[in-house]
Amino acid sequence: MGRHIARPDPRAHWLLLLLGILALFAALSFHGYVSGVSGGTGRPATGGPAARPATDAPAASESGAAGGPVLRFDGAAPASRNMPGRTIALTFDDGPDPVWTPRVLDVLRRHGAHATFFVVGSRVHAHPELVRRILAEGHELGSHTFTHADIAALPDWRRDVELALTRNAIAGATGRHVTSFRPPFSSTPAALDAAGMGALRDAAETGHFAVLADLDTRDWQRPGVDRIVASATPERGGGAVVLMHDGGGDRSQTLAALDRLLPTLSKQGYRFTTVSAGLGAARSDLPAGGAAELRGTALRYAQTAAGWVSAAMAVLLGVALVLGLLRLAVQLVCARIHLRRVRRRWQRPVEILDSVTVIVPAYNEAANIAATVRSLVGSHYPALEVIVVDDGSTDGIADIVESLGLPRVRVIRQANAGKPAALNTGIRHARADLLVLVDGDTVFQPDTVHRLVQGFADPAVGAISGNTKVANRRRLLGRWQHLEYVIGFNLDRRMYDVLGCMPTIPGAIGAFRREVLVDVAGVPTDTLAEDTDLTMSVLRSGWKVIYEESAVAWTEAPSSLRQLWRQRYRWCYGTMQAMWKHRGALAERGPGGRLGRRGLPYLMIFQVVLPLTAPAVDVFALYGLLFLPWSQLALAWFGLLALQALTAAYALRLDRERFGPLWSLPFQQVLYRQVMYLVVVQSVVTALVGNRLRWQRVTRTGEAAVLVDAGVRPAS
Repeated sequence: MGRHIARPDPRAHWLLLLLGILALFAALSFHGYVSGVSGGTGRPATGGPAARPATDAPAASESGAAGGPVLRFDGAAPASRNMPGRTIALTFDDGPDPVWTPRVLDVLRRHGAHATFFVVGSRVHAHPELVRRILAEGHELGSHTFTHADIAALPDWRRDVELALTRNAIAGATGRHVTSFRPPFSSTPAALDAAGMGALRDAAETGHFAVLADLDTRDWQRPGVDRIVASATPERGGGAVVLMHDGGGDRSQTLAALDRLLPTLSKQGYRFTTVSAGLGAARSDLPAGGAAELRGTALRYAQTAAGWVSAAMAVLLGVALVLGLLRLAVQLVCARIHLRRVRRRWQRPVEILDSVTVIVPAYNEAANIAATVRSLVGSHYPALEVIVVDDGSTDGIADIVESLGLPRVRVIRQANAGKPAALNTGIRHARADLLVLVDGDTVFQPDTVHRLVQGFADPAVGAISGNTKVANRRRLLGRWQHLEYVIGFNLDRRMYDVLGCMPTIPGAIGAFRREVLVDVAGVPTDTLAEDTDLTMSVLRSGWKVIYEESAVAWTEAPSSLRQLWRQRYRWCYGTMQAMWKHRGALAERGPGGRLGRRGLPYLMIFQVVLPLTAPAVDVFALYGLLFLPWSQLALAWFGLLALQALTAAYALRLDRERFGPLWSLPFQQVLYRQVMYLVVVQSVVTALVGNRLRWQRVTRTGEAAVLVDAGVRPAS
């Protein structure tokens, strides 16, 4: 392979990725904050919301106020006021609601009544037209916090934020700001405790006065129309502030009660008006300045954008989940089909006695080369030769192989030109018609070659993939790669075999007909994933490519994160090169068409697109930890983990592996996959900016060779 001249790797994309993740998390968090609204009066409790209990809590009158529902703390001492006789100030909480608020307004207009609406700031942003209609029809606005939060339970800074955001939201929608305030989860003055009183005092410091209620209809409980009407009717002709709701749930009973209450009490001489008009005071909503309107408008756009982001993330998560489950279902079905095929094949084994040449390209593989060559020569196959191509090694590979003195082994030396060039050199010098291509760190079992070439009994088969297994799996990183090979790679290969679209024969173990390699002009040298590029070329030449799971080759996986990153970076980048190179397969027929319309879309979705979105999905998961019920998240996560564990157990059983590594699966999901996703990000950025990636070789320790050469099955 010719040497690539590479510009410095891009680094700014990591900063952009970090900023993008932070921006996404900020948008989701803002959406979580503004949408964390609970409808109805009171805290959530068993059987529904409930107002703040008054037990062991001093009433408003005991705190210096006169006990009326309208409380002011802007004077030398707290003061309260009551509605005059036969004056009812209807108040509605938790809106605006796109369904119920217009209906409430229609009823009020039909009966010529006015009311005060205590609106939730985040809902004002969602429905600004309803707030404008409230004012246009002569009603009054008040604040009900931004997220329907229990301000008595909030820190001081959060109280200020809730009130300021609500004031800005109303200013942005209407050009006015409000001074009246009703705290969520409140009812009558008698229900105020010390914490609630303190919260009202804090609100007064930001220019608000409090409006509680004389009569709480508790309509959010839907007690029935008669009960609501009775709860809203003052005794003996008195006046009252009446608490009702136009949002937060089904308000059909509220509408029916309102339609009955208004004409009934009007005939008794009651008037229905706003809180300020009822007290004979000036309106509580005042003109806002331009700065407040601008802040409110900007906040509304931010909330809208955050809602779009959250909705998009929910769709993305749903699509990813559906695709993942479909992939799993197809993999499992294909695994069963492939298993039956393999059983039928080995019920009638065909003795392939054609000579086989095994080609081993090697560059600085001194740690493993002796074990590799000895395992090949020890194969239970009668007609086999081994060619080791020393690709300009500096660690004496050729001398090591020659010193073994093994029969049927040839060594070819050449100047360093890369793995594809070394493979092509071996192909030119091979004598057999069946060629097995092997990495220099791979160790075969005695029956591997025999099992690998059985598929050539079918004259349509041009190439066969073997089963690569991780030998050095004692450490955690090795266990994770072992699981990845068994669960991911091998399940995929069974599926590809059944669907006729195998995109990759691994460089560690693959068999080819010589005529196939002649058809495709040898191993390609213009991509970094030469094994994928070659396999795709074989399919596009009209040959079948199959998977022989019983042909096992042991390989040494990267033993450090740095080495793993370099290997997977090359694999991912090279695979994208090969996909782009063979995009013409989309319009072909036969095996090439199956590659183009099955294999390439699968690779694009599951090896490029979904991994690119994984950081966003992880941010969404973090958002869920902060804003969603942990019980639901735990159920979903453990459910998916259990499904993955069952799949992993099945895959391990198919590969005749022990179940021991399954304990590391949760850690693999949390840690290992993040590295794999970031590899994809790096590879895509490298491709987009036009950089060329140099060949990167993984440093070998010889651990796999020691384990397998000693006849010890790697521990699980």
